[in-house]
Amino acid sequence: MFEQFCCADRLRLPVWSFRASPITLFLMDKPNHHDVEVILKLYELRREDRMRKARSWLFGYKASTTAEHQAACPPGSDQEAYYRMVTSYWDMAASFVTSGAVNKDLFLQSAGELLFVWEKTKATIAHTREAMDNPGYLSNIETVAQGLIDNMNRANPKAYEAFSARVHGAGA
Repeated sequence: MFEQFCCADRLRLPVWSFRASPITLFLMDKPNHHDVEVILKLYELRREDRMRKARSWLFGYKASTTAEHQAACPPGSDQEAYYRMVTSYWDMAASFVTSGAVNKDLFLQSAGELLFVWEKTKATIAHTREAMDNPGYLSNIETVAQGLIDNMNRANPKAYEAFSARVHGAGA
């Protein structure tokens, strides 16, 4: 059960396998102290001065077209750096969920800002992905944002619509 052997280049190398019991699978779905520590560390990182400034700047970001984004974030500007800082931070945090490293349900309970960032940036993402020839650009944010949207709409089918309207009114 725990060890099988295979032949690779005429060598017998051990290959480890493990069949999880239903109890193990159940426990793996539950948040643990590691998940809590990661989420608290993510919160702590958001409090860093430059990150706070970047997050504050994004509140007023209103680009809905590529031209508006380019005008708001000229190459080499502080605004471009702020945009990249916030979006890459949240894409990294979301990658912890999409890879299974952090409990999704626990993360979603405190990740409202991720959805705010997605709302502020999603209008220009398709073009950016095409221009960068990178279809996966910010895909972790998109995936986790959809989980947040689904959770909101399960509680109230109009919750996301109201949230989106508030976000797009923010910074106006």
